Amino acid sequence: MRIALGVEYDGSSFNGWQSQPQQRTIQGVLEKAISRVADQSITVNAAGRTDAGVHALNQVVHFDTNAQRATRSWMLGINTNLPNDVAVNWAQPVTDDFHARFSAEQRQYRYLLLNRPSRSAIQYQRMWWFYNSLDIDKMQQAADFLVGQHDFSALRASECQAKSPIKTIDAIRISRRDDCIAVDVIARSFLHHMVRNIMGVLTVVGEGKQPVEWVSEVLASKERAKAGVTAPPQGLYLTDVRYPAEYSLPAVSAFPVLW
Repeated sequence: MRIALGVEYDGSSFNGWQSQPQQRTIQGVLEKAISRVADQSITVNAAGRTDAGVHALNQVVHFDTNAQRATRSWMLGINTNLPNDVAVNWAQPVTDDFHARFSAEQRQYRYLLLNRPSRSAIQYQRMWWFYNSLDIDKMQQAADFLVGQHDFSALRASECQAKSPIKTIDAIRISRRDDCIAVDVIARSFLHHMVRNIMGVLTVVGEGKQPVEWVSEVLASKERAKAGVTAPPQGLYLTDVRYPAEYSLPAVSAFPVLW
């Protein structure tokens, strides 16, 4: 039997998604919890591997098991064995052809910035505090250069293991509410640190240090050194993963990270 789960987590105190020896990881605590409920060793496959400090509202995973449990029992049983900073929002049996990573049609990330002169004591592990004023209209114009299929070599981490730097961004939407700026990036797949590097470029334009056309120059250079900084992980959220309708996976509310 194959089971899919929707997992929410606060990545602040984790060393990323992927299991590592002697490290606290989301995959590690999740597999331990599921194994207790299934009464057998379980390995999970995820829609994407998030970095240390990155959060998720609907990370989708799947696992195979011989254990027979009601859907509600999977969810409640796993949550009972999870720490407070990880939770399963839903559990659902799926067909054997479903794969959390390879069946995904679209992934959506949201990056949050706190744009004001003073830092926040509450949000310091939830948003990137950016004290210089940002022009979101210029940021959106710059972001439009990134939409579509491009070689994103200039916006990938040096340790990225993807076979090709060519990716297609479906949409980038930037919005602001008071001192908070949200940047939504939607694509089928991403390179390592791609969203965080996009944020580094967009904030340079938003500050007025570079014109909006500079983004296209960065892409054309294919050189990571030509781009901006890598934004910190705490502002990044994997908000949703979308699959073909035939799998009928549950939707999850993104409140309060989305407005």
